[in-house]
Amino acid sequence: MYSARITQSHLRRWLFCCLLSLAGLLAGCGAEPAPVELSGRTMGTTWHVTYTPSTQLAAAQAQHGIEGILEEVNLSMSTYRSDSEISRFNQVQSEQWFPVSAGFMEVLEAAMAIGDASGGAYDVTVGPVVNLWGFGPEARTDSVPDEKVLMALLQQIGQDKLQLDEEKRQILKTTDLSLDFSSIAKGYGVDRVADWLQSRGAVDMLVEVGGEMRLHGRNPRGEPWRIAIEQPDSMVGSVAMAISLSDQALATSGDYRNYFEVAGKRYSHTIDPRTGYPISHDLVSVTVVHPRAMMADAWATAFTVMGAEGAMKVALEQELAVYFIRRTQGSYTSSHSPQFERYLETSP
Repeated sequence: MYSARITQSHLRRWLFCCLLSLAGLLAGCGAEPAPVELSGRTMGTTWHVTYTPSTQLAAAQAQHGIEGILEEVNLSMSTYRSDSEISRFNQVQSEQWFPVSAGFMEVLEAAMAIGDASGGAYDVTVGPVVNLWGFGPEARTDSVPDEKVLMALLQQIGQDKLQLDEEKRQILKTTDLSLDFSSIAKGYGVDRVADWLQSRGAVDMLVEVGGEMRLHGRNPRGEPWRIAIEQPDSMVGSVAMAISLSDQALATSGDYRNYFEVAGKRYSHTIDPRTGYPISHDLVSVTVVHPRAMMADAWATAFTVMGAEGAMKVALEQELAVYFIRRTQGSYTSSHSPQFERYLETSP
């Protein structure tokens, strides 16, 4: 379904179809008052925040607060840290209740809800299969796994093998499975930062972590934030579509930069948890707009797994704003759900 790799290849996967550069987004920053621009690193990627100055929130205070929030998310949800909450759960034996934080439970519940709604196309227990294909945190193999090994491993995954006790805030696995939040944690981090900034009086803001975004109010020119969706396979940043957003989150997922080839056949990093194999359809980019970045992040991955027809069907059922790009005979065609129309109407 997705790769757990939080490295440069991970960044290429998640940033391929997302945005204009921050310089483009912040054109017109000479307007008064000058916006506060902050940045840093987290989860193996970068983060950027722009907000209109507030008397309640100085730049130094905001930098410190944002770094603290993102470190908290990382310490909870990074599979690259042996001391993280998710790594400790992955190491615990089955049939043992494991207490989790409120944020961990929130993300897991959201992931499982999307897993159900997607018919299993999204599954945060698929990490071991992703690792077997060489796209996880372990060393990359660039080889096709043995089918018997793959099928045996596939039997051990599935969110139906998880039990949640919301009242006591604890979880249990019935088999030796592991969780991977790489397809939802960045979006959750974006939401945590945006919510915190709003609680400190920020109104106009852009929050971005590894390509997942949430935007509120207006940009420094007093207009809705203008975001670009990159053309697939573009190495020069050409734009497939520009949209205008305010008070929404956006995430893009795609399937054209992280792969390997064996005997002339291309194997994508995007693994379908229902089959255990890389996807092979013509849907190459999915952009989701949603009030919460966590949900946009996870749904973008789910739709990428489904393929264009299946994804559109579910997008209509869930009334989600989604934009698709497909590869057709060497070129690209696009389509979108009715809910996405409003953003096209406000595009320049």
